[in-house]
Amino acid sequence: MDFAIIKETAPLYWQALQVTLGLAVVGILLSLSLGFCLGMIRYFKLPVIYAIVGGYIELARNTPLLIQLYFLYYGLPKVGIPLEKNSAAIIGLTFLGAAYMAEAFRSSFETIPQVQLESGRSLGFSRWQLARIVILPQGLPQSIPSLGANCIFLLKETSVFSAISIMDLTNTAKDLIGMYYMTREFLLMLVVSYALVILPMILIINLLERRVRRVNYGL
Repeated sequence: MDFAIIKETAPLYWQALQVTLGLAVVGILLSLSLGFCLGMIRYFKLPVIYAIVGGYIELARNTPLLIQLYFLYYGLPKVGIPLEKNSAAIIGLTFLGAAYMAEAFRSSFETIPQVQLESGRSLGFSRWQLARIVILPQGLPQSIPSLGANCIFLLKETSVFSAISIMDLTNTAKDLIGMYYMTREFLLMLVVSYALVILPMILIINLLERRVRRVNYGL
């Protein structure tokens, strides 16, 4: 193991980590926002749009992000819609992530006992009053484990950004391996770089889960 070359190339991994994190954070935040809206549509089964959202979710969850990126970055320019590579990466990550987030929100909202919803309706609550007063305060905390797992999944999915020439962690490692022919060193740096981001995320999510359990169940 050549630690001298690891030290020499560490700044390149730091730059790549910043690129990866920047794209991931934007994509995840957009996924959460869009996924929440879609989850509400799925939960309330709004006419017509419910079926459209369901079709989108099935399409997004059953096609690889790599194929989606190829379509956005290489396919759309063929019909006159060019996208800059970072924009294509964010749109692709959001397209995939929002589908997973929507299902996470929907399934959490469905844990609310029907008797509470019926009580709200008997009091004259509208659909959106039910959401604000009954569903969201109970459903959002229940969604934390699923949302956290999806965030980690999306962060790991950024490894395919190298397919559209973004200098993320994976692409940086591939370039350095091609230049120096030192596979072990640069793959080790790749693993360490992802671990430095993912492990703290796991700890934060576990902490939030414990707090939710303590509040809801006293555990």
